[in-house]
Amino acid sequence: MNFYLTEEQKMIQQLTRKFASDKVRPLSEKIDATGDVPSSLIEEIAGLGLMGITTPEEYGGGGMDTVCYVIAMEEIASACASTSTIVTVNNSLVCEPIFRYGTEEQKRRFLTHLAKGEILGCFALTEAGAGSDVPAIKTSAVKENKEGLSNNPLTPFVKGEGDGYILNGSKLFVSNGKRAQVVIVFAVTDASKGHRGISAFIVEKKTPGLSIGRVEEKLGIKGSETVELIFERCRIPKENLLGQEGDGFKIAMNTLDMGRIGIAAQSVGIAQACLDEATKYSVKRVQFGKPIAQLQAIQFMIADMAMEIEAARLLTYRAAYMKDKGLKFVKEASMAKLYASETANKCAYRALQIHGGYGYTKDFPLERYYRDARVTTLYEGTSEIQRLTIAKELLKEQKPD
Repeated sequence: MNFYLTEEQKMIQQLTRKFASDKVRPLSEKIDATGDVPSSLIEEIAGLGLMGITTPEEYGGGGMDTVCYVIAMEEIASACASTSTIVTVNNSLVCEPIFRYGTEEQKRRFLTHLAKGEILGCFALTEAGAGSDVPAIKTSAVKENKEGLSNNPLTPFVKGEGDGYILNGSKLFVSNGKRAQVVIVFAVTDASKGHRGISAFIVEKKTPGLSIGRVEEKLGIKGSETVELIFERCRIPKENLLGQEGDGFKIAMNTLDMGRIGIAAQSVGIAQACLDEATKYSVKRVQFGKPIAQLQAIQFMIADMAMEIEAARLLTYRAAYMKDKGLKFVKEASMAKLYASETANKCAYRALQIHGGYGYTKDFPLERYYRDARVTTLYEGTSEIQRLTIAKELLKEQKPD
């Protein structure tokens, strides 16, 4: 078993670490205060090939492996979690499904520009009544037809100009939803088939009938805007159907598996930033006539943080490695996401505790890390959903006597 990084992976680590230190970290406080990641910073990230890291070079991407992706995500997240959210959404939730399920025309039309960072994408799945319960979504995509209505009352054709789809409904908690030009949307095309009646569509933001609703005020990750998207009689050409009709649930679940690897890497980055700040502060802070780093209580917290971060990192690398090898990685992605996100929250708590009252103020970055870490146990599958997924996969492996 080889736990050493390849030369390419080391290069990505050095490149992104320096970029995060020189360009991202100096802006992180302002990004949190203003709730905006500057477009110029996203352009620089795109210039490094990080907006489509694993997308093949023929489609404008970096052509690197998933381990390179998680390394880059960790380094950027350690400097600014908001910025890393924009990166992971574009990579995991947009480029990945278009590459895996898109037609050649869709790849040339959308993926090449997304992977280069020329445009950004977002992923619209969650609804007011459908969070973890994906089959409960109500957004509908009804076929239009010049001839009129169909005989099926559950999926009536809409009389229109051609053979596209008419999209109606709304989506909540869409990260990148304000700045993105392309949206991956999931909608019901045949309600009689349950989750097999859900389809996926590539929707351009300029489509008539698509508008931005509520912009959420959030606890953390403030630089990555989270919005409601409203679809009112949006006409989607049939060429924008992603995969086959009825493939939507499968596409969503498989995409979230990749997304969970990205969030695991983000969580490791946040946790590492907490540890770095805590150790630096503990050496400088003097109480009882000596640096608090010499106190056993502080040393125990630092040791536990370091141990758990390394375990989270290895779980994340393992999930990424298995994906690269073409192996099934559903369980491993959920394990990595669950453990890493819980670790990020524990490390944020301990690091703030080490800082004492100062950690509770905006004079130190710990209060931002604390806020940013919280969402990692929620988006792209809560910790509870990860536990259900892990148990489900383990039980599948058991053969009856």
